Amino acid sequence: MESRGIIDVVLPVLDEAQAIPGVLASLPGGYRPIVVDNGSADGSAAIARDHGATVVGEPTPGFGSACFAGLTAARSEVVCFMDCDGSLDGGELPRVAEPVTAGAADLVLGSRQAEPGAWPLHARVANRALGLMVRRRAGPITDIGPMRAARREALLELGLVDRRFGWPLEMVVRAADAGWRIEEVPVSYRQRDGGRSKVTGTVRGTLRTIADMSRAMR
Repeated sequence: MESRGIIDVVLPVLDEAQAIPGVLASLPGGYRPIVVDNGSADGSAAIARDHGATVVGEPTPGFGSACFAGLTAARSEVVCFMDCDGSLDGGELPRVAEPVTAGAADLVLGSRQAEPGAWPLHARVANRALGLMVRRRAGPITDIGPMRAARREALLELGLVDRRFGWPLEMVVRAADAGWRIEEVPVSYRQRDGGRSKVTGTVRGTLRTIADMSRAMR
């Protein structure tokens, strides 16, 4: 059963115990957190549950696996996705979701406006390159960002198959090929709350993400 007036927020998690309380506290009213624990060893699932989140366990490793598990667990008409490392502000979710709820867009991406030190140079370069790759099919996309919103049933119908770091790009490409109206809105991006990003924290992680996203493009 769908939840009227509520928007589910899918939060994929792998060892984010330190950041979870602040992320959940930042969500505005009407935005319901679904934390997908992707094999954490630091008690992330218990902490999320103690702070009022619905917790879903996804044993298959991979960012896409966690996102898909959250999508299938969601029940709201519109669904948001957001990293749970403290780098994004949950208070900005309405800015991303409202064009979808108003029927003005089918997929909205948060274009990250990074504070100094929040986004390593190698990750910025890789993100810009991926944006240029996808422009031919999706228009002037500047950021394959992790904060986004779309309608749940429509996303399921896209038939996304990537279960690794190609998931975000595959969503954009398949949505563009399906004729979706894709928009970007600016969102703030800050240094994460402790730890190091599994995606952008190292050159190796960035290269792995590029490889996954290149497969998604093909």
